[in-house]
Amino acid sequence: MAPKPAPLDIVVFPMLSDNYGFLLHDAASGETAVVDPAEAEPTLSACAQRGWRLSHILNTHHHGDHVGGNLALKAATGCKVVGPAYDRDRIPGIDIAVDEASGADFGGRHARVFFVPGHTRGHIAYWFAEDKALFCGDTLFALGCGRLFEGTPQQMWSSLIKLRALPDDTRVYCAHEYTQSNARFALTAEPDNAALQAEAARVAQLRAVGSFTIPSQLGVEKACNPFLRADQPALRRRFGSAGCSDAEVLGAIRAAKDRF
Repeated sequence: MAPKPAPLDIVVFPMLSDNYGFLLHDAASGETAVVDPAEAEPTLSACAQRGWRLSHILNTHHHGDHVGGNLALKAATGCKVVGPAYDRDRIPGIDIAVDEASGADFGGRHARVFFVPGHTRGHIAYWFAEDKALFCGDTLFALGCGRLFEGTPQQMWSSLIKLRALPDDTRVYCAHEYTQSNARFALTAEPDNAALQAEAARVAQLRAVGSFTIPSQLGVEKACNPFLRADQPALRRRFGSAGCSDAEVLGAIRAAKDRF
């Protein structure tokens, strides 16, 4: 049996106004990946500060604030661009197209790839099981989920259910610092949720001193995030009607957030 690789070094760094990039570094191979680089310069700077050379880009979807740095980073470093086979025509510089069957290989380990449409039609997420790390782009946010730009409530619900099935100790690396505003909405959706009240207070304390709220813990999301809880009685009563599906409840919650 091959030895278990040492844990990935994972670095969170800000880009644009509220985006996050994530550096993943495997010390044994020297490989370094960035997830969803909106810009090249902050990514190169984050690598240079640590003496790492970029070898891979892992894209979750095609939006400009997730792929905007692809071509400049590829030109500067010769890195390989990995992205969704479901949407390869919209991923700049893509070299390796991955899907649920193929998964993605990086740093001596194999990441499971989830097809999670809803925000876009070709969105994917990467799960590094041994590192307990989920990189979910704009499908799942801390206390929220992405807007339904190209998908349906049923697609988004199916996608969220896939991610909800992962272990509670999974760290959720979502791509935006939306957590405090998501918490404000979540409290209107499920005001009697004590776990949510406690998490909202914790998030407020972090943001008051300028600290990141990412990564979150999937177990916390399961207890607090209304978009993962559309099948719970309190949310069904508030946003559903007799005989409606869980996906329809999810759609109603998302529509309420869009108006919030």
